[in-house]
Amino acid sequence: MNILALDNGSRSGWASEINGQRNSGVQCFGVHPGDTPGWRYIRFNVWLYKWREKNLDLVAYERPIPFHNSGASAEVAFGFSTRIEEFCSRHNIRRMLVSPSTLKKWATGNGRAKKPQMVKAAQILKPGIVDDNEADALWLLNFAVESLRRKAS
Repeated sequence: MNILALDNGSRSGWASEINGQRNSGVQCFGVHPGDTPGWRYIRFNVWLYKWREKNLDLVAYERPIPFHNSGASAEVAFGFSTRIEEFCSRHNIRRMLVSPSTLKKWATGNGRAKKPQMVKAAQILKPGIVDDNEADALWLLNFAVESLRRKAS
């Protein structure tokens, strides 16, 4: 099963398992000088649609929580989430939404874990990781894979 996991934000963490190969990283969608804020969404769409050629079966991502974040970060998280919804619907790709507290509890045993705890726990998955965005994406990928295994058995 080909899976893409996304931690949405101006610095979006991503992790994938495509044909048994795992990769991860961070993709930046900041606003460049002279751009309107809408350009971040255009760049995100272009980047996301490149994943179509990977024959994705599932996209896993964190469910944005209303009023949890404020201002621009909440706007970006919700904006990217709607684009993922559209992408998955358009290409008949399953999606899995995971609440941040569920992911934190699964990764660390603490549903209120802070970013440094998530990064430290992710060192098990990928030694040398230092970015919380990539850490969250790696945990999302592992959560999705484990959830699918449990459903299959």
